Amino acid sequence: MTKEMVAPRFQQVIEVIEELPPDDQVLLIEIIRRRLIQHRRAELAAEIAEARGAYREGDVRRGTVADLMEEIAE
Repeated sequence: MTKEMVAPRFQQVIEVIEELPPDDQVLLIEIIRRRLIQHRRAELAAEIAEARGAYREGDVRRGTVADLMEEIAE
């Protein structure tokens, strides 16, 4: 979807939400907030799994900043 197509749709969503009673608006905000938190947790879990896999495969090394600087200097 292009930016031009999203903007009117987004505005329509806002207008529909503004028609809701205040309590429903608060509930909707809480639902969206929780879903965003769940989505971010899932993203982090996937990133952690990927990092662990890379470490198991030997694609990642551990060390200090001094170790890194020494390696770069070589």
